[in-house]
Amino acid sequence: MGSVNPVVQLVVPVVLLVVLVLLLRWTWTPRRGRSLVARTARRGAPGEYGLLVPVAAPADAAESLRLTAVLEAAGIRCTVVDTTQGTRLMVWPESAAGARRVLRELQKGGGGGGSAGF
Repeated sequence: MGSVNPVVQLVVPVVLLVVLVLLLRWTWTPRRGRSLVARTARRGAPGEYGLLVPVAAPADAAESLRLTAVLEAAGIRCTVVDTTQGTRLMVWPESAAGARRVLRELQKGGGGGGSAGF
């Protein structure tokens, strides 16, 4: 077997180490907008959640779960968001009217807790 040149044995690991350091530095750069590492989520106003629109303001976690189950049973996709103005149940715009109708019927049927509708 042929032996590998000692210079190559030294240069290849050093080059690989430099490339690794540069990649990690680029990934973890703390400058705003340049880091590839996800930042911790922050609360936003109800209008800052893209296309999602608020349809209810559950009073607590139990009510959030109950309302989410009701909407999902009706075939409406939803999510619970902790906003700067409190917890909100959010849905897609095309589902908002149907979600409000389902939640209104739930309140009329005596199943509504302290949920504030939108």
